[in-house]
Amino acid sequence: MPQLELMNVEGKKVGTVELKDTVFGVEPNYDVMFRYVHMQRAGRRAGTASTKTRSEIRGGGRKPWAQKHTGRARFGSSRNPIWRHGGVAHGPKPKDWSYSINKKMKKLALRSALSVRCAEKAIVVVDDLVMDQPKTKKLAEILKNLGINSSEKVLIVVPGDGDKYDNVKNSGRNIGEIKVLKAGNCGSEKPGIDGLNVFDILNHTRLVTTADVVQRIEEVLG
Repeated sequence: MPQLELMNVEGKKVGTVELKDTVFGVEPNYDVMFRYVHMQRAGRRAGTASTKTRSEIRGGGRKPWAQKHTGRARFGSSRNPIWRHGGVAHGPKPKDWSYSINKKMKKLALRSALSVRCAEKAIVVVDDLVMDQPKTKKLAEILKNLGINSSEKVLIVVPGDGDKYDNVKNSGRNIGEIKVLKAGNCGSEKPGIDGLNVFDILNHTRLVTTADVVQRIEEVLG
């Protein structure tokens, strides 16, 4: 069973956290992780690329020249796709690229990503991460106390209930390599981890979270 040190914001050890093997110690399934990340990135595509066909371009109603006896090729409209200023043949149109995978695959992908970071000893657990006011300098100081280099890409995951952790989220906006996620089912009494995703876990080299979030993750994925 993996075990991590429980730290406070001053960087001092205040206990230990035992992690479930079924969540943080599984054999990573890279194929499922790829499918999850591909689904995420496909869902983020705008799908707004659009070109005009020959029927959508203004003009071209009159036949350019007679059908026969001109020595030229036959044309019925100056908006033919092979003409300059003509329409586009088989061009892109607005499209929804999003799709979904089933819940079992999503959970396996999350367990695999968390297990990869746990095996790399890249997860830092703190007892709590509440800030009185949004201050970028204060958050940078906390990360330094936790032994995290300022040049590292860090994902901070805090509970998503209410506005208790809004100051942490706002403090991370001005630090280029820091991303703060609020994980939880807003407005629901059932513990959840909505917001936590495979792409962000794999896209950052370190994961900083709270003991409460770890417990929620184990409840949902365990």
